[in-house]
Amino acid sequence: MDASEDGGLGPARRTRIRTATLLCAVAALVAGTVPASAQTRAVLDPAPVVVVDCFSEAQVRPEEFLLACGDGNNRLVGLGWDTWGQRTATATGTDMVNDCKPYCAAGRFHAYPVKVTLSRPQPWPEQPDVQQYTTIRLVYPGTAPSPVPKDVTYKLVY
Repeated sequence: MDASEDGGLGPARRTRIRTATLLCAVAALVAGTVPASAQTRAVLDPAPVVVVDCFSEAQVRPEEFLLACGDGNNRLVGLGWDTWGQRTATATGTDMVNDCKPYCAAGRFHAYPVKVTLSRPQPWPEQPDVQQYTTIRLVYPGTAPSPVPKDVTYKLVY
């Protein structure tokens, strides 16, 4: 091969050009795959759905949850979450309910084992890009607090 065929480039110069071209190609591939993998992760790991408490705070897998925001006479405690998904969340725990006898300030709290299911996620008005559970179902495997039925569903309006 004479100088006119390779444009006057020597073997050392051709090797450097090939190396630079190869490094540029690798860099382009790496740069192109990072955003794609980040997008894939976002699709695979969507933001968790939240439950909004009495203080308008978003909670994920709370250990306690106040049901009676006005007076604090009904609270879920010791919640152990079995699932926390995009459609439902399930837990077992204890419903602590004040009997309010003879009146709430003098009443006693009683413990009722309970199974909890959160469901019906909707956009949270305070943060529309966040989904919040809008219903809570309580199922009492034993005695339910009077006059509550053994299986009751409430709308979460906090």
